Amino acid sequence: MTTANASSLPDETSLRAALRTVIDPEAGMNIVDLGLIYGIFVGPEVVRVDMTMTSPACPLGDLIVKDVEDALRACVPAGMGIDVRLVWDPPWEPERMSDAARRHFGW
Repeated sequence: MTTANASSLPDETSLRAALRTVIDPEAGMNIVDLGLIYGIFVGPEVVRVDMTMTSPACPLGDLIVKDVEDALRACVPAGMGIDVRLVWDPPWEPERMSDAARRHFGW
């Protein structure tokens, strides 16, 4: 694996913007505003995203993770690793949603 130099590394803001393009098909809302992204970590060789689902029983979890990987791949240097980790602690709660998501759902 090639180590990217610091000037070619994506920043958290650009990665978060890319992740906003990933829509949870059941909710009809992007995963960032839903509060599913718990952390974005950029290292010299890998970008890691810790994320969750609204429920461990989410039937579309694998699809969403693949969409996250695809969105990240579009904005990281070639050869840089991508590690998407599903985490369940803390459990997702509606309070994690952005104000835009709350308005979307009429809350």
